[in-house]
Amino acid sequence: MVGRKRKSRKKKKPRAAPILLAVLAVVLLTAGLGVWAVLAPFGPAQETFVEVPNGSSTARIGQLLEQAGVIRTQYAFELVRFWKRGTLRAGEYRFDRPAQVAEIYARIARGDVFTKTVTFPEGSTLFDVAARLEQAGLGPRKTFLDAAAQQTGLVADLDPGATSLEGYLFPDTYHFARKATPEQICATMVRRFRAVAAQLGLEEHVHNVVTLASLVERETALDSERPVVASVFENRLTKNMPLMTDPAVIYGLQREGRWRGTIYKSDLAYDTAYNTYLHKGLPPGPIANPGAKSLRAAIDPAHTNYLYFVAAGANPQGHSIFSADLKQQNQNVAGYRHAIKRAGGR
Repeated sequence: MVGRKRKSRKKKKPRAAPILLAVLAVVLLTAGLGVWAVLAPFGPAQETFVEVPNGSSTARIGQLLEQAGVIRTQYAFELVRFWKRGTLRAGEYRFDRPAQVAEIYARIARGDVFTKTVTFPEGSTLFDVAARLEQAGLGPRKTFLDAAAQQTGLVADLDPGATSLEGYLFPDTYHFARKATPEQICATMVRRFRAVAAQLGLEEHVHNVVTLASLVERETALDSERPVVASVFENRLTKNMPLMTDPAVIYGLQREGRWRGTIYKSDLAYDTAYNTYLHKGLPPGPIANPGAKSLRAAIDPAHTNYLYFVAAGANPQGHSIFSADLKQQNQNVAGYRHAIKRAGGR
């Protein structure tokens, strides 16, 4: 029997190992790139703003950040989102240095939006508020003044006859968005006024109370004197005496662009609706934006028989001097002038 030649079988080299190695290399490379993209700081060297609209998805936020040059790739942001979870908050964000994606994510998760901080002291007028907003880069002075005159609907239920928001822009420290409009700023400040008014129980005669409080605010900076100053004005109103308060005269001059920085005798004779030397009763409206303590003093004045006072701001001793009759007032004024001369004034 003739034997058949057996065909020799060549051993096949295993091909799975190289493939696995290649896949592993790709995975490691991808993971390495992912770690690098997440951990290596990246971002602009100069001020850059990114606006995150309401309802933006993680992918959309990542795209916005990548387009602005804040992160290398949106996928790194999505990776951190998968790891960190949490809620991302809308708003405008400011970036001015390279940072890790995790830091960028954390800022958006906690709502670290960019704002401009502006402080309005108690007794600030509309003109003061407008000037500070312009200085902070929040729009031209005139634009805000126009808005404050047009937005009286914000206080129509409190003061139906209001011709501006003077008195209702509560003095405080605010954090406004960089693109906040004058209307939004007005609404925010009036909302703060309403909150304080509610705390104080201010519900009736709002126009008169706020107007009186604005006079008190401009006449003294001493908390202990506010209720007493309010009592002087109330007593004079009761006796139908003119209030004769310089800050109101000054405000009237400011409204007409006639204020020269110092009050002169001729100013006291110049007729504006706010000249409380020429017109009895309260001025037509608030002359400034009073704080909570002046509002409280106007709501509940002290019980005194005082009709006159030398204002704290004018007295070298740093406090107001009150009197119940004109004779004592004249003596107080003479004493004040003498003290001024001794202090080196005119």
